[in-house]
Amino acid sequence: MSNTSDLTVKILSEIRDEIRGTRVDLSAKIDQTNARLEETNQKVDLLARRQTETEVRLATEIVALAGAVDRTNKLLRERLDDRDRIDDIDRRVSALERAKH
Repeated sequence: MSNTSDLTVKILSEIRDEIRGTRVDLSAKIDQTNARLEETNQKVDLLARRQTETEVRLATEIVALAGAVDRTNKLLRERLDDRDRIDDIDRRVSALERAKH
């Protein structure tokens, strides 16, 4: 019976040693994973800041573009108003010239 008991103790000791080794390996892998996760989080934070900065720049440019489009529309309307007046004057001058001849 002693041999069986010794064998059982030996097997249990080997199992314990394997579990300890596995725990150490897993602990190292968890530390590596946590380090990579922290690095990834830092990259995500940097990307979020860059995205926010880009959004602010884009919003500023959109506002400037909207102002330029508004000014361009105003100039075009003024030109069209001038064109209508010029066409009216041309018609009146033509009418006067026809009436004169």
